Amino acid sequence: MKIEIWPDHGPLNSKDIFSKFIHSLRQSGEQVWENKQAPDADVAVIWSVLWQGRMRHNKNVWDRYRNANKPVIVIEVGGIKRNETWKIGINGVNREADFHNEAVGGERWNKFNIELKPWMQTGDDIIVCGQHTNSHQWRNNPPMSKWFENQITEIRKHTDKPIVIRPHPRNHVAIDTTKYKNVRIVGPKRDSNTYDDTDLAERLRSAWAVVSHSSNPAMTAVFSGIPVYVSETSLSHDVGNKTFENINNPSMPDRQQWANRLSYTEWWPEEIEQGLPWKRIKKRLEEKYLK
Repeated sequence: MKIEIWPDHGPLNSKDIFSKFIHSLRQSGEQVWENKQAPDADVAVIWSVLWQGRMRHNKNVWDRYRNANKPVIVIEVGGIKRNETWKIGINGVNREADFHNEAVGGERWNKFNIELKPWMQTGDDIIVCGQHTNSHQWRNNPPMSKWFENQITEIRKHTDKPIVIRPHPRNHVAIDTTKYKNVRIVGPKRDSNTYDDTDLAERLRSAWAVVSHSSNPAMTAVFSGIPVYVSETSLSHDVGNKTFENINNPSMPDRQQWANRLSYTEWWPEEIEQGLPWKRIKKRLEEKYLK
């Protein structure tokens, strides 16, 4: 297989992961072009779909391949074990990606050693989480401030519970909360010891529910037993709520099969180097995308 891969367009924390993924490709016998266009390549590999900073050049690669109906493998930071495991999927991120993870058991989920805490609200706050508007995930959506206001308006049709607006740590948003009753903005506190971890776990201690378009906080909330309201592009969609009509009595479905499938979206660095995710991705590429 001919593969075009762009480690120069990744953030600093991507270098080791790119190196291990490239190693797995070469061990598998693939033809690899690093940081340059490949003639008649079958697939491209990029880091994330956030078109910003070092990653802004990835949009050109994405557009070139997707406009030609060719697949793009996207690697990015994980959400199950953030900064420990890494997502690898085809043609997108989160639920828009193909992870080749339909019929799976629970053996891999057990490796993550995460307890799915019983469904139980820990407070009354409805926490509305924003995300980065420069991401491909946010295409076709309004400006983040408008999206926040839309969520507030819809939630207020069904409940008077307090609403906490939580912007993305790298996407500042200004909202006039004085227009609304019992709404406040509480920005995430960054963990200075990591790239982008925050105090989300602390915030969930007062949560009734979490609202998110497609970002990782919804996943963390589900692990913690907090009901979530998400879009169809969220990896938490299968265990989430779809409408605020039931905000006072959210749905709390069984999560085990969801967790089993989720475990095949992310990989530890040593697994990446061994070629475990590439073996699964390659099989799906050959069966579905490269015929």
